[in-house]
Order: sequence, then C-alpha cells, then structure tokens
Amino acid sequence: MEDSSVALRVNLALRELLALAHDVQQALARRLGLGPTDVQALQHLAGGGPMGTVDLAHALKIRSASATVLVDRLEAAGHVRRGAHPSDRRRITLTVTEPARAEVRAALAPLVDAITRLTEGLEPDHAESVARFLGATTEILRSYAAGPAEPAGPR
Repeated sequence: MEDSSVALRVNLALRELLALAHDVQQALARRLGLGPTDVQALQHLAGGGPMGTVDLAHALKIRSASATVLVDRLEAAGHVRRGAHPSDRRRITLTVTEPARAEVRAALAPLVDAITRLTEGLEPDHAESVARFLGATTEILRSYAAGPAEPAGPR
C-alpha cells in the first residue's frame, strides 16, 4: 500500500509541476515585457540549430505570415537578428542576440538559483535517482507530444 501511495504522490507532484510550467512561462514573459508567443519563439531559437522563419512557424504551430510578423517584432526590439543561412543563399537564419540572452538569463536567475540550491541539497544517490527519473519523464513527455493528435475514446 505504501508504494502505491508514494507513486500517487509523485504523480500528483509531477502533474502540478507540469501545470506550473505555463505559469512560469507567463511570468517570464511579464518580466521581459514580451508576449508568451515571443518568449516561446526565443526559447525555440535559443535551444537548437539554425532556424528560419518557416521553421519557427512550424515549431510554434502558427502560420508563416504570423511568424514573419513575430520575427519583425523581435528584431525591432533587438532580441533577434536575421542572417544568411550557412548553406542556402535563398534562406535566412534567425539568431537570438546576446543582449536578449543576457536579459532572459537575468530574468530567470532567481528561479535558477533557487532550483540550484534545492538540487545541491540532495544526497548524491538521491540526485542521481532524480536525474534518471526526470530524464525518463522528459522522454515520455516528448513521445506523447510527438504522438498522434486523434482524440482518445468515443465521442
């Protein structure tokens, strides 16, 4: 009985954590004076390889025209720079500017510092277990997000 109780507590805590991710993104947007979609765009651009406007539109699940307006807004604010694509002259690559990266780091610093203090307080064995659990959970979430979009069950 105890094991199922612990599993339930972990599942509920994880569900609450996932629900708060949206609130944290909204708080970051407020601190930066940006809209939530702008923050999502910066996260996508900062997190991976070269992206163009169409790639960003796909990542954000918005129309290309909306992504162009978004990139124009981020560029005008000094958050994003357009540059030549390394291998295709017809395309552009979007890059987050260093001042924008610094602004995001400063806005996230209190959150990152608090989580770092919490993590540093874990015993090494517990920290390893937590890291494995979070890594496996991340893979489950990634798989679910990439899965089919059909509604579950009968309507």
